[in-house]
Amino acid sequence: GAGGPDEEDNRWPPWLKPLLGEHFFVQCKLHADSHKSECNMYCLDCMTGALCSLCLAHHKDHRYIQIRRSSYHDVIRVSEIQKYLDISGVQTYVINSAKVVFINERPQPRPGKGVTNTCEVCDRSLVDSFRFCSLGCKIVGTSKDFQKKKRHMAAMASDSEDSYSSSGHGKLNNKVQSFRPSTPPPTSVNYRTAKRRKGIPHRAPMGGLIIQY
Repeated sequence: GAGGPDEEDNRWPPWLKPLLGEHFFVQCKLHADSHKSECNMYCLDCMTGALCSLCLAHHKDHRYIQIRRSSYHDVIRVSEIQKYLDISGVQTYVINSAKVVFINERPQPRPGKGVTNTCEVCDRSLVDSFRFCSLGCKIVGTSKDFQKKKRHMAAMASDSEDSYSSSGHGKLNNKVQSFRPSTPPPTSVNYRTAKRRKGIPHRAPMGGLIIQY
């Protein structure tokens, strides 16, 4: 339907998603006896899976690209992929003197110290001018569903912070202040201390009450 998944898929060439899910650097079943049987090629016209260099004899007039490896991850040279795909926003790397992009995401549990920019999808550390760490993350990150989820999560986080400050942390401050009028609201450092002592009245306020009585 109009505006549905079909429209979303039409933004990308038909070979891109199959490429992202393909397994490369496996032995070719058709040319297993050859020393050139490692599958590191992909035909954009046929989309029949990973190919070895000998398979290319059947794809002479087709568009194909070579997949390379970096730290056990698949990459494509920018000079090859940019002929067929808009890779703007995807971080590029220089490997063996050639500029490349990673095919799939490489999640990073914890960004490095001082990192100010991360991949919008998997949180990998990036140079400031980029939005995504890989082609796969760009597909996900620019989809309408992802943008909706992102806005929803931001709204949820905002509501959660408001709720915490007004109900949870705020009530604790009031309890502590009722027992110790001269004490400022507890900071994040003495939060546990304040919580542990919240039920113990101090003598100073009681003494003040007795004198007033």
